[in-house]
Amino acid sequence: MKSRFRFHLCCICMFALAVAGCKVKRPDDVISESKMENLLYDYHLAKSMGDNLPYNENYKKALYLDAVFKKYGTTEAVFDSSLVWYTRNTEVLSKIYERVSKRLKAQQNEINHLIALRDNKPKMSDPGDSIDVWPWKRFVRLTGEVMNDQYAFVLPADTNYKDRDTLVWEVRYRFLEPMLADSLRTVTMAMQVIYEKDTLNRLETVTDPGVHQIRLFADTLGAMKEIKGFIYYPVQGEKAGALLADRFILTRYHCADSLSVAERDSINQLEALKTDSLKKISAQKDTEISKDSLKKVDELKDSQRISPEEMNRRRTVTPEKKPEQIEVEQHIQQEKIEQRRERQMNQRKNQQRRQSSPR
Repeated sequence: MKSRFRFHLCCICMFALAVAGCKVKRPDDVISESKMENLLYDYHLAKSMGDNLPYNENYKKALYLDAVFKKYGTTEAVFDSSLVWYTRNTEVLSKIYERVSKRLKAQQNEINHLIALRDNKPKMSDPGDSIDVWPWKRFVRLTGEVMNDQYAFVLPADTNYKDRDTLVWEVRYRFLEPMLADSLRTVTMAMQVIYEKDTLNRLETVTDPGVHQIRLFADTLGAMKEIKGFIYYPVQGEKAGALLADRFILTRYHCADSLSVAERDSINQLEALKTDSLKKISAQKDTEISKDSLKKVDELKDSQRISPEEMNRRRTVTPEKKPEQIEVEQHIQQEKIEQRRERQMNQRKNQQRRQSSPR
C-alpha cells in the first residue's frame, strides 16, 4: 500500500511540475496583463481621438499618447518592448484584446445612445428576425384635452431593414375612468410605411380595451425608408375619461417565405411553358408559310429576271451629292483649269524667249 501511495504521489508531483513548466513566464520588465489591458484600452481611445483631429492640430496626437503613458507610469519604449513580448505569446495577447474589444464595443453603444438622445432620434436597430425595434417609452397617458389628445412617432429605417419585411405595431389600451356609452371612447390608431416606390397606410378604430395591432407588408415596393404612426384620442364628452396606452411593441419580421418563392417559380414556369408553346406554334406556322413563300419566290424569280442593261444601269447610278460637296468639286475643278492656263502661258513665254534669243 505504501509503495503504491508513493508512486501516485510522485506522479502527481511530476504532473504539477510539468504544468508549471509549460506556463509562460512573464519577464519582470514586461507590463502585467491587467495593466496592459487598461493601457491598450486608453491607447486606442487616444489614437482614435488623434485621427479625428484637423490638419493644423496634428501635434496633439503625440500629446494624447504621452498622457496615456504618464497615467500608467511607463514610457513608450517600455510599452513597445512589452508589446513585442506579447506578440510572441499570441494566446495571452488574444485574450487581452478580447477583453479590450468588449469594453470598446460597450462604450460605443453608450455613445450611440447618448447621440440618439441628443438628436432626438433612435439608434440603429438590432439585426436579425423577429426583432422589437421600438426605441422609445412604452406607455402614454392621453386625457383627450387639446394639448394631450394624440401621440405620434417617426422612425427612420436603417440598414438592418430588408426588402419585403413585415411590421406589426401592437398596443394595449385601457380606459381609466368609466364612460356613459361606448361611443365616447373611440381611439384612432394608424401606421404608415414609406417605401422607395410607394406608401402604405392602415387605420384602426379602437372602441374596446385590450391589445390591438396593425400589420403592414409590401412585396414589390422596394426598401423601407421611414415608419410613421399616431394614436388620436379626442374629447367626446364631459365624462370621457383618460386613456392609458402601454406595452408598445413594433416587431420586424424578415421575409423567408418559401411558399411565395415557389408560387413565383410556378408562375414563371407556366409563363415559360406558354411562351415555349407559342414559339412552337409560331415555328410551325413559319415553316408552313416559308414553304409557300419559297414556292412563290421561285415562281417570281423566273418572271422577274433582270436584263444586263438594267444591271449596268443600276451599277452606274451614283448617289445624289450634297450642295457642299458640289461646291468643293467645282472649286477644285476651277483650280485645275487655272493651273492648266498658267502652264500654257509659261510654255508660250519660253517659246518666245527662245525665238528672240540670238543664235
